Amino acid sequence: MPEGILNGPGEGELLRNASGSRASIVKGALPHLAVFEFTIEGPFDGPEPHTHADETDSFYILEGELDVYIDGEWARATPGTFMAAAPGVEHGFTKRDAGVCRFLNIHAPGGFERELRAMSAKPS
Repeated sequence: MPEGILNGPGEGELLRNASGSRASIVKGALPHLAVFEFTIEGPFDGPEPHTHADETDSFYILEGELDVYIDGEWARATPGTFMAAAPGVEHGFTKRDAGVCRFLNIHAPGGFERELRAMSAKPS
């Protein structure tokens, strides 16, 4: 069954950590694609470098700065930076400064929204 999604600015399912310093909006979740808009205020350790066996994990920086790790190297990602890690490619991110960073996180295929929902219910 075909399914379409249209979410405007600020629309989507809001998920927030217990401290309120990190929020994500599920902009769209389909079987073949999941898109999230993250906002991180202040420093955030982020996930340890990791891989996904069957999904591509990508990031597009909208505002602020994020330190990203891909395939053995760290780099500073600023607005307009795009990073994608294919299945099996080690990647991660951290935010070291006090400012705000907003970025899109896109997973293909979809399904990561279930993990984010489970994490949003836990204290950070």
